[in-house]
Amino acid sequence: MGRRLCKRELLSEIQRERIALEDTLALLTPRQMTRPGVTRGGWSVKDVLAHLVEWQEMNLDWYAAGLRGEKPAMPAPGYTLRELPRLNQMIYRKHHRRSLRAVMRDYRSYHERVVELIESLSDDDLVTLNRFSWTGPSWTLSDYLRASTAAHYLWARTRIRRWWRAQEKNKRPPAN
Repeated sequence: MGRRLCKRELLSEIQRERIALEDTLALLTPRQMTRPGVTRGGWSVKDVLAHLVEWQEMNLDWYAAGLRGEKPAMPAPGYTLRELPRLNQMIYRKHHRRSLRAVMRDYRSYHERVVELIESLSDDDLVTLNRFSWTGPSWTLSDYLRASTAAHYLWARTRIRRWWRAQEKNKRPPAN
């Protein structure tokens, strides 16, 4: 179960976490953004951002499928919620060879698309349980959208900052 944020609260949290993530990204050079090691699996910052993009795309696809009266495969065709590590590894493989420029373009575009969707919805659409058949009995649309934006931005920022601090620490000359 998520936090069931109304539109105003959800947009505010997304904006706050996005700005914090952007501030972290501003510390990095393009070369640093493609260097592996940000996660235990060896992902780069670019790979982390591609991961965010894919989850936002999946959320938008789930919503669109629901509007068509379909029940989307959740979290993705061929995967169950218990297989998230395997799904995340597939996402990594799918995007790993993409250019930083392409990932950054999608990172901006999908964020804007999710925000536009949220702005178009009512609070009832966002916070009512079972409002959409695909959201299930315990999560609302707000919960799903928060997970793929604000919560994921926090996750990404935390890992990137931790990695960046370690990189900076290793650059310092030893104390005499």
